[in-house]
Amino acid sequence: MRRSCAVAALLVLLAFILVHHDSPLTRVIAEDQTVEGNGDLPKVEEGFGSIPDALATDAQVVEREKESISSKSFRSTAEKFEFQAEVSRLMDIIIHSLYSNRDIFLRELISNASDALDKIRFLSLTDKEVLGEGDDTKLEMQIKLDKAKKTLVIRDRGIGMTREDLIKNLGTIAKSGTSAFLEQMQKGGDLNLIGQFGVGFYSVYLVSDYVEVISKHNDDKQYIWESKADGAFAVSEDTENDPLGRGTEIRLHLKEEASEYLQEEKLKELVKKYSEFINFPIYLWTSKDVDVEVEASEEEASDKSVSEEEETDEDTESSSEEEETDEDTESKPKTKKVKETTWDWELLNDVKALWLRSPKEVSDEEYANFFHSIAKDWTGDKPLAWTHFSAEGDVEFKAILFIPPKASHDLYENYYNSKSSLKLYVRRVFISDEFDELLPKYLNFLKGLVDSDTLPLNVSREMLQQHNSLKTIKKKLIRKALDMIRRIAEEDPDESDEQQEELEGQDENKGKYAKFWKEFGKSIKLGIIEDATNRNRLAKLLRFYSTKSGEKLSSLDEYIARMKPKQQDIYYITGTNREQLEKSPFLEKLMKKGYEVIFFTDPVDEYLMQYLMDYEDKKFQNVSKEGLKLGKDPKSKELKESFKDLTKWWKDLLASDNVDSVKISNRLSNTPGVVVTSKFGWSANMERIMQSQTLTDASKQNYMRGKRVLEINPKHPIIKELKERVFQNPEDENAKQIAKLIYETALMESGFLLDDPKKFASHIYSAIKTTLNVNPDATVEEDEDADEETESDLNKEGEDAEKVESEDINEEAAEDEVKIEQTVEEEEEHLNDEL
Repeated sequence: MRRSCAVAALLVLLAFILVHHDSPLTRVIAEDQTVEGNGDLPKVEEGFGSIPDALATDAQVVEREKESISSKSFRSTAEKFEFQAEVSRLMDIIIHSLYSNRDIFLRELISNASDALDKIRFLSLTDKEVLGEGDDTKLEMQIKLDKAKKTLVIRDRGIGMTREDLIKNLGTIAKSGTSAFLEQMQKGGDLNLIGQFGVGFYSVYLVSDYVEVISKHNDDKQYIWESKADGAFAVSEDTENDPLGRGTEIRLHLKEEASEYLQEEKLKELVKKYSEFINFPIYLWTSKDVDVEVEASEEEASDKSVSEEEETDEDTESSSEEEETDEDTESKPKTKKVKETTWDWELLNDVKALWLRSPKEVSDEEYANFFHSIAKDWTGDKPLAWTHFSAEGDVEFKAILFIPPKASHDLYENYYNSKSSLKLYVRRVFISDEFDELLPKYLNFLKGLVDSDTLPLNVSREMLQQHNSLKTIKKKLIRKALDMIRRIAEEDPDESDEQQEELEGQDENKGKYAKFWKEFGKSIKLGIIEDATNRNRLAKLLRFYSTKSGEKLSSLDEYIARMKPKQQDIYYITGTNREQLEKSPFLEKLMKKGYEVIFFTDPVDEYLMQYLMDYEDKKFQNVSKEGLKLGKDPKSKELKESFKDLTKWWKDLLASDNVDSVKISNRLSNTPGVVVTSKFGWSANMERIMQSQTLTDASKQNYMRGKRVLEINPKHPIIKELKERVFQNPEDENAKQIAKLIYETALMESGFLLDDPKKFASHIYSAIKTTLNVNPDATVEEDEDADEETESDLNKEGEDAEKVESEDINEEAAEDEVKIEQTVEEEEEHLNDEL
């Protein structure tokens, strides 16, 4: 008995000790004693983890946020790198840009994720194993937010990035794309264009101050890329996160002012606006309140039965039914409905692929949104036109083609190296967006996609390029594209000659073709040069100004409709600008007779007219070249005969200037003469273009220069007077000088560059001397004042020399006197010493 009491007492004592040791007061005392006994240990900061004082100011809050941001540091095991200089400049622009553009960051990240998914799906066509197993085979995107940590996560199961890819793609990207974007921004460009330059990832710094990119590629380990947008980034092997399997996860640590992106509705709105037509499912981790039945407590159940009994007493007509209900209720357990929050993935883009729908079911707004999605053009401008069609037969495919509102920044600067902007799909599987075999170079400005059911899936891109079906697809795409452009002209009221009353309701199309021609007119001209098959169809789309078009662009069909009854040729002239061409002497007789002349002022027009030889059985004639026919003149033979001696004398005189011949002109009215070239040689404008080429070999240009012919106006008084002087004295020096001066003036007025401008200037001065009766041997008088100044200068120099010489003599005499005095003094001292 005593032994059991002792054991019980011992247990009570132990329980008392444990309770006392666990009490708050005991812990505080123990901690104080420990700190006093171990003074070297670091103390916990005062107020750590406590709630800030309610009276704290906004400035203090901002300061705490800055400290929080600066406290984020790279992982200790990470290898650090510096951003490329161009990237740093780009990030600086983005970080300090207007907040109104912040929404684009999600669009750019989803677009990049879609590209990564496209790449892995393309590789899986020939190798199924690259997709892996389980969830890795799901080609999708997931968006998840964490309000507590203020993070936004975008995850894809795409191809992923290796360590080298992370460094290259996110740190030292291609300088060309960055530089081009920076140039556009300096010119006042829109930040919305960032995706077109391949630098869309950096838009994340619009909303975040710290970014982590976790990526896993099949050929490498899982790595973390991190940056605080401070000019540096770090890459390290990921040993702390769950394995991704394959793909990329981007974690954005949002700024304080970007908290709106932690709202589910905001993210849904952005995906709907920008990424509705992405071809992969986009899921958002969302919460939902649902009603759930749970078992009620005894008190709640009794209250419910009382209320049911009261309702039963009030309703006397259905007493029997109520009794049965009461019996059922008593037999079943009492339950109640409560609100419960559940989390699940919600699909945000469940719209069917636009090109698979009937064109009648798609609205203009949907077409515009789809164009913005595939072209990465978010300026808000609608495409100029689009065509949506299906082709059936031996080759079946569906396609949508768009004409952008503006030409890209480098459309013609990098014309022959640019890639097509069409996306190729085979049975809804993306294949490539750089497939040059779908469209010719001159139509590379078109945006859109082609989805074929005929082309094979599981072949390489090189084999696909050789497939016969591609030629058929290309032919149909060209025809549909040209029809779309023609339709713009037909629907434009400015392109029609009908009355404006009949064109009501077409105001939105007014001036649309002129806008198209301003942006892409050069592509039509290049198409005429390159595409012989469709040359005539492209020529119908050609637009130009002429002597009768005024301020409105004109077409070849309109020109032909205005031609004179017996006119056989289409007249044109090339030059640098319209104002200069309107004053050209080549147009004098043509304008006088009422003929229309086309002005070609684009440098590519010279090449264009070498390929466009005729249109609708009408040949083109350059009015600055030989072969111009303006009807028969009955007096032409008599004039040629009467000026035969003058033209022969003049040709011999200009033999050293490579003049092929001197002829009587049928194109001049007020000008003494012009210089024309041979029909198949270079014009004056073409010579100037070739001479301005950087890598042109001047020695080879002589083969292509046209033979120069001086055409004179037999009715001009200067030519008549010159004819009389030559007839009287062929060796008259004044006549020779005037003839050379007329040729050089005509050469310059015809658009040629003078080989020896100094020689031309001397001829002008000689002619002026003759006009003023100044002796040709008279020389320029020397400046007398200069001579007098020279003599005075010489006299002054002589006087200065004499003065210097006298001063030197005086100095020598003074030195001799000093020496003598020193000698005398020494002698006197010597004598004194002896005495």
